[in-house]
Amino acid sequence: MIIPARWGSTRFPGKALADIGGKPMVVRVCERARASGARTVTVATDDARIRAAVEAAGFRALMTRRSHASGTDRIAEAAARLRLKASDIVVNVQGDEPLIAPRLIAQVAAILGKRRAAAMSTACHPIHDRASLASPNVVKVVLDAQGYALYFSRARIPFPREAKGVWYRHAGIYGYRAGFLRRFSTLEMPLIEKAEALEQLRALWHGHRIAVAVSRAAIPPGVDTPRDLEAVRRMLRRGRA
Repeated sequence: MIIPARWGSTRFPGKALADIGGKPMVVRVCERARASGARTVTVATDDARIRAAVEAAGFRALMTRRSHASGTDRIAEAAARLRLKASDIVVNVQGDEPLIAPRLIAQVAAILGKRRAAAMSTACHPIHDRASLASPNVVKVVLDAQGYALYFSRARIPFPREAKGVWYRHAGIYGYRAGFLRRFSTLEMPLIEKAEALEQLRALWHGHRIAVAVSRAAIPPGVDTPRDLEAVRRMLRRGRA
């Protein structure tokens, strides 16, 4: 398990160290990762303050370059430095997902282990409210008949022109084989990735398949803004996470 956690978030700088119930957010993510049964948990960061907080909590941290274009690129650097075998499965849980379910982490790893045709895995859950369907901050995914991703978008896909549809919200968790991670960091960034600001589209553009675990239960949101942080704090106080 490798958790990317950078300092310079555009909307919420330093959020990895935001306090949630007396612990930095990134430490709460580490605890969820450990509870999933992951053999190892490592934080890949670009900031000494994050590294210090992670190590103080008893977890491992690696310093990585600040210039990475995406969290996956940061994970790729960390995997190379950890000298992982090409067949090793690496799960990427973002450092701003303090409510991620340990069982979901395990599912994302397991589905990649079973789907040999897939280079990556991820997760989604059904969308039931209009606000989420309309929001560009809620990423949607369309699946094929075998449960592989066809496309990810911030737009409402599929568009219900003539019939009702089924929509899925993509959750920002990924599984990779370490060998593919090394390739990913060398792939050209396509226009669709730049347009949507979605790194997983790089894999699809270059012909790699992504297996998707479908959670019937809603997957708790991550923390993108200070408002999201307050919502997470309220959920924890009420015992809803």
